[in-house]
Amino acid sequence: MTQRSPRPKRKGYIRALLLILFVWGLISGIRSLLHSPYFEKKPPTIHLPQEIYWNLKSPLKIPIEDASGLKSLEVHLSDGSKELEISPKHFHPGIKNYTLDLTFPKLGLNKEVGLLKLTLKATDKSHWNFFTGNSAKRQAIIHIDEKKPELFPLISSYGIRKGGAALAIFKAKDENLKDLYIQTNFGKRFKPVPFHKKGYYAVLVAWPMTQKHFFAKIVATDKAGNESVSRLSFFLKNKKYRTSTIEAKDRFINGKISDLAEDRPKQTANLTPAQKLDFVNATYRKENNSVIRKITSKVDQNLLNDFKLDPFYPLKNAKVVASFGDHRFYKYHGKIISEAYHLGLDLASTRQADILSSNKGVVVFANYNGIYGNNLIIYHGLGLYSLYGHCSTLLVQEGDIVRPWQVVAKSGATGLALGDHLHFSILIQGIFVRPAEWMDSKWMQTNITDVIENAKKMIDRTR
Repeated sequence: MTQRSPRPKRKGYIRALLLILFVWGLISGIRSLLHSPYFEKKPPTIHLPQEIYWNLKSPLKIPIEDASGLKSLEVHLSDGSKELEISPKHFHPGIKNYTLDLTFPKLGLNKEVGLLKLTLKATDKSHWNFFTGNSAKRQAIIHIDEKKPELFPLISSYGIRKGGAALAIFKAKDENLKDLYIQTNFGKRFKPVPFHKKGYYAVLVAWPMTQKHFFAKIVATDKAGNESVSRLSFFLKNKKYRTSTIEAKDRFINGKISDLAEDRPKQTANLTPAQKLDFVNATYRKENNSVIRKITSKVDQNLLNDFKLDPFYPLKNAKVVASFGDHRFYKYHGKIISEAYHLGLDLASTRQADILSSNKGVVVFANYNGIYGNNLIIYHGLGLYSLYGHCSTLLVQEGDIVRPWQVVAKSGATGLALGDHLHFSILIQGIFVRPAEWMDSKWMQTNITDVIENAKKMIDRTR
């Protein structure tokens, strides 16, 4: 009996296997192709906000991007009655990022209507959507604003002394006001607060005692980029501050300086006595002052109607033992090692004497702060802060509202202090100023109270 050959059956298996492999390869190839950049599915990204303010002076810059490359861009502008198509843009291969510089057309649209509608449609080079590519469409409302903010200085303190402060009140008005600040020649920007009625502002400015010159101007900008500038005029009064040289003894370095250096053991472990002195007096002092400046740079934006303060008198029957602005050079073994400015007034009376907050305020800091020891800071409004250092005990905590003449702490010798006393400072938006001005009732009346009252009368007379 003759047996049949198995070859045809094997050939069928092979054909079927080859067909399966072919179909699998075809599917894999199609899948890979569809997932390749040629069939990228993500539409272009148009960075266009829904609302824009435009002064027409400079082009609107609108970034557009796409992973597979841009193919075309359509731009339409409408003023409500007419629509204008800006020349369409066709891109060369490979361009993935483009910034549209849109200028207002010279003919065809009426800018006096104040509003435009902008429509953008971007298409990429992808072969997705049956080779038509991906498209993105965005629209925005454009507010045309060519008018500068209204800006007018109203009244101010007559003068400002080097190291001191002054008050200015002015008018600033714009429907689309974006930013308002006082720019100084030394880089500091003072933020004004709303005053008395809408459109009026008050600001305390400071002339740092380390700056030789002082210049300040009001700057107002709106959402469209229009800017108005007006100079603040003050009679400038120079003042010389004391310079002194202090011989640091080993007892001082091995005592207070070493104790404070232990606050930063990793940085001071291998330092010589002279290096520890410089670290504490310069590096650590700078760190502590940075904490203070950060806290005292904040300004509330509540409407200010009155700013009546009593002269600051934080320590009764106290003697001044160190003045504000002293430029101190520290010597060790006859060599100048470090220098620093004394940014407050040192007052001494009896040990652990009552420290008073002469005026109402909010406690914004009550903690240990390096060379200042136990440190208390109180905010009194209009960017004005009072600071109390070297305290033995703090009797209030952050967030407390203190009343006038409340005992808030006890004097002491914490931090970089050799004896029991109070280090008292006044700051305006992060700038240390002369405490003597804020302890002088006549200065406060002339430069603060009278200016505010006269400004209110001037504002109330206007309609």
